[in-house]
Amino acid sequence: METNVTTRDGVALLKLSGRFDFNAHREFREALERMVALPATTSFTVDLADVSYLDSSALGMLLLLRDKAKQANKLVTLAGVKGSVRQVLDIANFSKMFTIT
Repeated sequence: METNVTTRDGVALLKLSGRFDFNAHREFREALERMVALPATTSFTVDLADVSYLDSSALGMLLLLRDKAKQANKLVTLAGVKGSVRQVLDIANFSKMFTIT
């Protein structure tokens, strides 16, 4: 999996691509730490448009992000959700915990 963190208008954007699974844990954690450390951000957006697969460990990593964001008093949005990624998030009831676009 590839990660890219950028900011724009107070939003920290984490763009993911490839397979989001346990093997991506270290990359995701490093990207998460970069996002949390960014000054003057009001929210986090995770762009999943280029994610081809995610598993239960990816769900756990997203929950970790949500917890870190909550501690920093920031909102999290999951963007670009489609196909099998949307199905997994729907089955896990993530729409109750995240804003999904």
